[in-house]
Amino acid sequence: MVVRKTGGPEVLERESFDPGIPGPGEALIAQEAIGLNFIDTYFRTGLYPLPLPTGLGSEAAGIILAVGEGVSNVRKGDRVAYVAQSPGSYATHRIQPANRLLKLPDAISCETAAGMTLKGLTAAFLVEECAKVTAGQTVLVHSAAGGVGSILVPWLKSIGAKVIAHSGSQEKADRATAAGATHSLHDDFDALAATVRDLTDGKGVDTVFDGVGAASWQASLDSLRPRGLMISFGNASGPVPPFSVQELAKRGSLFLTRPTMFDYIRSDEEYQQLGARLFEQIARDVVKPDINQRFPLDEAADAHRALESRQTVGSTILIP
Repeated sequence: MVVRKTGGPEVLERESFDPGIPGPGEALIAQEAIGLNFIDTYFRTGLYPLPLPTGLGSEAAGIILAVGEGVSNVRKGDRVAYVAQSPGSYATHRIQPANRLLKLPDAISCETAAGMTLKGLTAAFLVEECAKVTAGQTVLVHSAAGGVGSILVPWLKSIGAKVIAHSGSQEKADRATAAGATHSLHDDFDALAATVRDLTDGKGVDTVFDGVGAASWQASLDSLRPRGLMISFGNASGPVPPFSVQELAKRGSLFLTRPTMFDYIRSDEEYQQLGARLFEQIARDVVKPDINQRFPLDEAADAHRALESRQTVGSTILIP
């Protein structure tokens, strides 16, 4: 699938292509499942500009068809998953650097990997590398029934954190409760901070995980304790409006970060270690596959519409 101009889901077009043969250090993958993520919509709309035309998609899983010269970590027939910094996963085949492929354990299917690798690695680095959450801390997770949120909640619970989960409906709040949230809310954003304060005896939370952006920004800041950490990792409702850094001082010397996962997996070693940690959590049933929507690759536009209108729960995958 290719995007020739930015815009709505309708700009996604099907195009035939020749994937070519892998060069030195590369592998050719026959993709069996492709992950759908909100960042795909940012590239499609131009919020995150890319040279056009461009492909979309940052993750997929499949079977290696061929490897290039010098590749020793994977071989033909291996099942692998990957997260790519450059879009282009909305395809039947893709060539990737072999050292950025994650070999799948037998117990993890390609569909599970495609639906969980990017979101799972995101949750992993946010919790364990960025926030460094410890047992006993209280955290607020927005969009707790979404792709990343549905992984964050049980991961945080496994550490021993108290999780206040916020979702857009009672149904989604119930899903967050089932995933391990201590409290599950679906308040309007205007009322959310007051509820969070009530649940924390007026103290506020240690950390907010916010992938919503503009709509939740004020509620997130108002929910933090003094010296609390605000992690803004997405813009599902639009980009955060301009603000003065003095707002952080007024609320008690708050910390704010806008992390990017690829800064936490720059080296192959960091990438492989984080992938191994995710697969360990899946094997231990700490985080579980939550793939609730499957679309044929040709219907990627419909998948985007469902995601942007918040009609999806958990993860969505595309099937070539």
